[in-house]
Formats: sequence, C-alpha cells, structure tokens
Amino acid sequence: MANIINRQQTFSTNGTVTAAGLHNLIDTALVNSAIIKNQQEITTIGTADLLLIAPDSVDSALAPRKVTVQNLFDDGLTSGTFTTINLTGALTYGTATGDRTVSTTATISTATIDRLTAGTTTSTSGAITNLTAGTTTSTAANITNGTVQTLTASTANITVGTYSGAINSTLGTIATLNSTTGTIGNFTTTLTGDVTISTGSATVGTRVAVLNTAQQYSRAHNFSATALTITSGTVPWNLAENQVATLSVTTNSTMNTPTNPQAGCTYVLIVTQGTGGSNTLSFSTAYKFPGGSAPVLSTGSAQVDVLSFVTNGTVLYGVSSQNFS
Repeated sequence: MANIINRQQTFSTNGTVTAAGLHNLIDTALVNSAIIKNQQEITTIGTADLLLIAPDSVDSALAPRKVTVQNLFDDGLTSGTFTTINLTGALTYGTATGDRTVSTTATISTATIDRLTAGTTTSTSGAITNLTAGTTTSTAANITNGTVQTLTASTANITVGTYSGAINSTLGTIATLNSTTGTIGNFTTTLTGDVTISTGSATVGTRVAVLNTAQQYSRAHNFSATALTITSGTVPWNLAENQVATLSVTTNSTMNTPTNPQAGCTYVLIVTQGTGGSNTLSFSTAYKFPGGSAPVLSTGSAQVDVLSFVTNGTVLYGVSSQNFS
C-alpha cells in the first residue's frame, strides 16, 4: 500500500532543493508500482484481504480508507437492499447476518418473489407474492411432484405426490390418488367413470343405492317393523316411514288414507286382536280388496291377521291371511 506523501516539506521559490529535503518529501511515499500498473488477478479472496474504499462522508482530498472483505460483506448484506440479484450458488459468507437462506438446488428462471421459505423449489415461470412451504393455500395449482402437508384448493390438478392432512376440493381433477391411510370426512362427487376396489374391503356406514343393476345379497335386507298408533279411533300410516307395520287393535278403529305411497312398492300390516277381542277394523276407500269386500278381523284375543298390499301410487290393493293364533 502507498502512504500519503509528506506535505509538510516546503521549498522557497527559486530556492535550492537539497538531497535531504527531497528525501524527506518522497521517503514516506513508498509508492508500489504494482498499484499503478501490471496488476495481477487474485483468484482466491480471503476475509482478511484489504480493499480501498473512498467513503462519501470524508474529504475527497484524503486517500481512500482500507476495509477487509469480511467487513465489506457484513455491512453490505446486513443493512443493504438488493432489488436485482442473480445467484448461481449458495451464499454463505463470513458472519453475515439476516433472514436469508439460499438453497443450492433452487432454480428460478422467471419469478417475482417477495418472501420465499422453501427447502427445494423449482419454478420456470411464476409470480409468488407470499409463499411459506409447509402450509400452502391456492385457488389454482399444478403440482407435478412434491409433498404437500396441508392442501386447501377449490381447483387443482394433482398428478403425482404424497399428501397428508386435509384435502378439500369442490371442483377439480385428481388423476391418480394413492393413499395407504387416511380419513375423508365428506366426499361428494359425480363420477364419469368407474370406482374399482381391487383388494381389501369397503365399509359404508350409511345407505348406498345402486340404480339400474340387478343385485344378489348374501345377507338379509329387511324393513324395521314399526308400531302404528290408534288416535281417536283412526290409524294414520305414513308409508315412507313404515313399509312394514304392526297394529294392536284395542278398540273399533278405521285405517285412514295412507300417505306417501310409491307405485310398485309392497307394504305389510300385521294386526293383533287386543285383550278381550272382537274389535273391528275398517278401511278408507284408498284400500281395495278382492270382490270389493274388506276382510273381517279374527275376533279371538291375541289372534293375528296379516294384510299384504301392492300399490299403483294411489290405491293399495290388499289380501289378508287370518287367524294366526
């Protein structure tokens, strides 16, 4: 490094310059010619290497100040703001501080990123205003490969990936979904293809209707027999709730016109004569019997009659089997 020339040495006008005076002027200069010419390229820079900086806060007449590479990067990275920066490798220099992590495997060719925290992120084109990988909320996303911990999306195309947490989708296409364990709380969809369960078993905790397909069952499928109630001598029967019903006749009664009959359905009424017997049961005009004659109940106490009906949606056509005792 060169020192500042000794400006305290003076010479009178037209005076004599002595050798001693000349030496006093230039001996402290020690100008290194390599500073002026024949510079050699430094291929490796250390944190203790020195640079010359001319601060804008000092007199321009003064020589530049020296600073280590370490301090240069510490100050520049801690308090500086970079609007445009291109990095091809990891930035881990000295003791630089601040909230910044650059992944050696991240490739972002075109993007605007305000804040990004990610382990491995590859993007060819995109505008990311706020992304924290781990929990990501998006209205539309194309994810070709990755692990999504929690995904909430209204529209999404998911082709390959491993997903844990909750998937809520009201509209979208899931090309391939592989899950070894998990719970789908509410799944509503209109299928255009087939659902195939190749191995294992499927358990359904509610009703499943299969339309336009003949089915054979290996276990009994039954209707729950429900007791009808006599109210002021009349008996209502809601066929939507009671396809098989029981009735204990304890007083002379009349079957009201039933509600909610479905064309083609069959209905069964099991009638038991009450204590003491001889109670009668009449029928509204919605009930029709062979020959136009309604059956007469068995009169003995605890005797049972079974009435079976089929309907066209309006009228119940019935036959009776009597005196089961």
